[in-house]
Amino acid sequence: MTAPDFEHPDVVLCPGGPMLVRGVQRVQDAEGRVHESVRPVVALCRCHKSARLPWCDGTHKLLPEDARP
Repeated sequence: MTAPDFEHPDVVLCPGGPMLVRGVQRVQDAEGRVHESVRPVVALCRCHKSARLPWCDGTHKLLPEDARP
């Protein structure tokens, strides 16, 4: 099997936490806004409680375990 001929980011879903994405320069949020990033890895919020959406700010750590993603 050959590698696909397109680039794609690496994605890791952290249990109870954010989605880590490596290799992305732009992220589009649920409202359609585009957010730029120069970081090699970004943490995207999955609990929808971050004060910095779409970025994770660690708020998921304060949630009860059954309310985490």
